[in-house]
Amino acid sequence: MDIVFMGTPDFSVPILKGLIENDYTVSAVVTQPDRPKGRKKKLTPPPVKVEAERHGLEVLQPETLKKEEQIQAIIEKNPDLIVTAAYGQILPEELLKAPKLGSINVHASLLPKYRGGAPIHQAIIDGEEKTGVTIMYMVKELDAGDMLAQKEVEITYTDTVGSLHDKLSIVGRELLLETIPQLQAGTLQPTPQNEAEATFAPNIQRGQEEINWERTALDIYNQVRGMNPWPVAYTTYKEHSFKIWSVGVDSHTRTDKFSPGTIVEISANRLLVAAGEGTAITVEELQPAGKKKMPIADFLNGKHELDVGERLGQ
Repeated sequence: MDIVFMGTPDFSVPILKGLIENDYTVSAVVTQPDRPKGRKKKLTPPPVKVEAERHGLEVLQPETLKKEEQIQAIIEKNPDLIVTAAYGQILPEELLKAPKLGSINVHASLLPKYRGGAPIHQAIIDGEEKTGVTIMYMVKELDAGDMLAQKEVEITYTDTVGSLHDKLSIVGRELLLETIPQLQAGTLQPTPQNEAEATFAPNIQRGQEEINWERTALDIYNQVRGMNPWPVAYTTYKEHSFKIWSVGVDSHTRTDKFSPGTIVEISANRLLVAAGEGTAITVEELQPAGKKKMPIADFLNGKHELDVGERLGQ
């Protein structure tokens, strides 16, 4: 079977490797163009390109898929199947219909819940206890195609975007490898999505990264781990900005007499902050602007300007 694989970030890499290691012919890999990264804006290839070149596969990097010659360059590979996994663009209908077996996507949620580009982030932010992977036919509408297979994955209380991302990537690989032979044999019965149950998880915007201390400690806890390790939640203090990498919920302390965001306690290894509804958050790991992330004890034992009674997020 000839497959064109389309993917871009780290999530896609184990899925591409799974196809290669199981002797599928990957006739081309389509990924996003190299982008500038880091403070020096060094041009950096996407992870899928690095993996594809390691195996000597042809790599195509169109800026968009709106030009006919870019679409035809993929169609000319004459694939039996197109497989996408976090590619980053909606495919044109001409391309979707080209393969003999159609075009399928590996999506990191239990559709129809969390359609869009940030399903892993949103599931954790919302405090979900489970998520999963869906293999579906691709259609022009975002993540709305008929479903071919699903597998649930537990979200633990300590999961972050990073840990859950890695779990779902491996599950996605295994589920895809189970699905393709059934698709080829014609034994799968596609299941339409229930549009009434559809929810969306668009890419995270800057405003979602800032901690709103009016929210409960549990909400803030979920937000912080739902932004770790990217893009990372943050808060402000006077003219300073801090990335907040890790927090804890202090269920033994009530802060009803403090305004949300108020620094309630500072000790050698503890920074306690009032949150909404009288709940309390302990900051465990943070990163001052221009510095490396550090445990809260290291930060508090160094030079800092935080004072009990002052408020974060002002």
